[in-house]
Amino acid sequence: MSDMSKLEEMCATKSDYSEDLVNHPSHYTKGDIECIDAIKASMDEKEFIGYLKGNALKYLWRYEDKGGVQDLFKCLWYLNKLISQFK
Repeated sequence: MSDMSKLEEMCATKSDYSEDLVNHPSHYTKGDIECIDAIKASMDEKEFIGYLKGNALKYLWRYEDKGGVQDLFKCLWYLNKLISQFK
């Protein structure tokens, strides 16, 4: 089992929720619009990149004190989103 699979399993077993709180939390969607898409639409490319970097740093910064492994997955989500801006 890969390290990522182990982390995903740990995160899933510690969660009391059946929804995906990292990749698609329901509280960030209104109708067909996801919050991240509305944020992106309100910014230029440079601003959105800064937003993604800031959120990745936030989750990495606090994971030991607040969200644990789930915050590391959130950090990874923002890093992947950031990387996708350069593809």
